[in-house]
Amino acid sequence: MGFFSRLFSKSEKQTPEVKERTPLNIQVGDIVTYDLVDYEVVGKITYRDGSYEWYSYQLLEGSTTKWLAAEMDDELELGVYQTVKLPVSRPFPKTLEYEGQSFFKDEEGEARVSGEGRSTNINGRTVSYADYVAEDEETYLSLESWGTEVEVSIGHDIENYEIKIIAGSK
Repeated sequence: MGFFSRLFSKSEKQTPEVKERTPLNIQVGDIVTYDLVDYEVVGKITYRDGSYEWYSYQLLEGSTTKWLAAEMDDELELGVYQTVKLPVSRPFPKTLEYEGQSFFKDEEGEARVSGEGRSTNINGRTVSYADYVAEDEETYLSLESWGTEVEVSIGHDIENYEIKIIAGSK
């Protein structure tokens, strides 16, 4: 094959097609813009409780870490959470107080988890969780018991249009 036939050949290398991102298929390495800040997705946790599945994405910008929670119930539900210091032990109480607000337990259960990125160390573990709703019904506390440690996060619902997802890979 001559130089010109190779130059004008129709067999061009195909670039892999990047899958469009949604809140349910974000990948480690993607960028999520929320509240005018670009966060890198550095971790992803998939939770499975029976046949129900939901996701938490660890978002990092500088030294600020937020968690984006995504689940498909009857419709897409999204929330943004930040870890807080609140001493809680098991069994999870019916109510919690945090910064002058009362929170009431909404649901509780156990889920098997798998992790990617910074969360790979939790693969195959089981986490006990509880979700609490404030009296204003706009603020939430999320509790996760990883063995003897209980992590507490505070958050609120957001709408899909409030985030923008930029694929970092295919």
